[in-house]
Amino acid sequence: MSGAHCPETDLDLWSDELLRNPYDAYAALRRLGPVVWMPRYEAYAVARYDEVRAVLQDWRRFSSAKGVGLSEEMNGRSGRGILTTDPPLHDSRRRVLTPQLLPAEVSRHQAFLDRFAADLVAGLVSKRRFDAVTELAHPYSVTVVADLVGLPSEGRDRLIERASAAFNTFGPDNDLNLSSRDGFRQLFEYCTDVATPDRLTPDRWGAGIYAAGARGEIEPEACPGLMLAYAWAGMDTTVNAVSAAVSLFADHPDQWDLLRSDRSLIPAAANEVLRIEPPVQRFTRYSTTDTELGGIVIPEGSRLAVLFGAANRDESHYPEPDRFDITRNPSDHLSFGRGVHRCVGAPLALQEMYSLFDAMADRIERFTMLERTWRLNNALHGLEQAVVEVTLSDR
Repeated sequence: MSGAHCPETDLDLWSDELLRNPYDAYAALRRLGPVVWMPRYEAYAVARYDEVRAVLQDWRRFSSAKGVGLSEEMNGRSGRGILTTDPPLHDSRRRVLTPQLLPAEVSRHQAFLDRFAADLVAGLVSKRRFDAVTELAHPYSVTVVADLVGLPSEGRDRLIERASAAFNTFGPDNDLNLSSRDGFRQLFEYCTDVATPDRLTPDRWGAGIYAAGARGEIEPEACPGLMLAYAWAGMDTTVNAVSAAVSLFADHPDQWDLLRSDRSLIPAAANEVLRIEPPVQRFTRYSTTDTELGGIVIPEGSRLAVLFGAANRDESHYPEPDRFDITRNPSDHLSFGRGVHRCVGAPLALQEMYSLFDAMADRIERFTMLERTWRLNNALHGLEQAVVEVTLSDR
């Protein structure tokens, strides 16, 4: 097998600077080539849209079964959950969650989402100033998911902190990873010792996981790992998306005016937020055979860093990709992944955003950003703080 020469880079995508703002580095990687070797991490960076999509859609060549992080130590501890298995084992686990998260099932809860979003926004706008991360996104995401799953009240206040720690373990063996491993352990212990069948609300999604185990659809010992799909991936990612939306609408008031004047743009606005600020920026895959990607030979056993955040701003796929435009409706963005590992919770995440955008549009005419800081995370890109002042609607 022959292929083009693979370019190299000394960019450190996991430096504090690039974790806070990776987009210029992503553009540099796209200019270098479809696949770029990172000798610092002995891994390939995949930053262009077509190649990222190709990797995500081909689990046979680019596997998740040996972990989706960069630390081989943590990949070895990753277990056999929905993120780190391939078919057929992955399919049996996913089948348990899919019926609970189909659009038709999620739509049954729209009244709850609309009501909770409206009440939360009403309380915040009465203050005129609030933190869109800690006062809006955190309580909204945690309450919605925890109530639908039927999680016990104990430990809910620590879920976001522990989920963020768990995502840090997907990075290299840097300080963020090493300091977060205990938080990941605590999150798993929450799923094994706190969110137990006897403490879950009957007839909710969490109880449904254990019912599937009792019916023999999955091994009973796999149930806590599936609970992680809710307690981990189902919350912190939506926090990032919601707070990013507020930040973007504060910076682009013309786009907020468009949404307020035409609520049919809400789904397109959610897609554009997810495109331009993907909550999850990167996972990895493992090549199962010698193969080609973008004309570059990838040896068997290679680790590839698959950069969703870079692919979503690929100028060869999206015109003016750094421009926030809610009329674009980029429904083919890669923030939810693609293929068998496409985010099973995407319908819920989108409905959460729709309900919240609608509630904010009813009451808020303008967001003014007062304080904004980005947090450090090896896999996520999200705000640590986003203090806004709002001008109320006179409608």
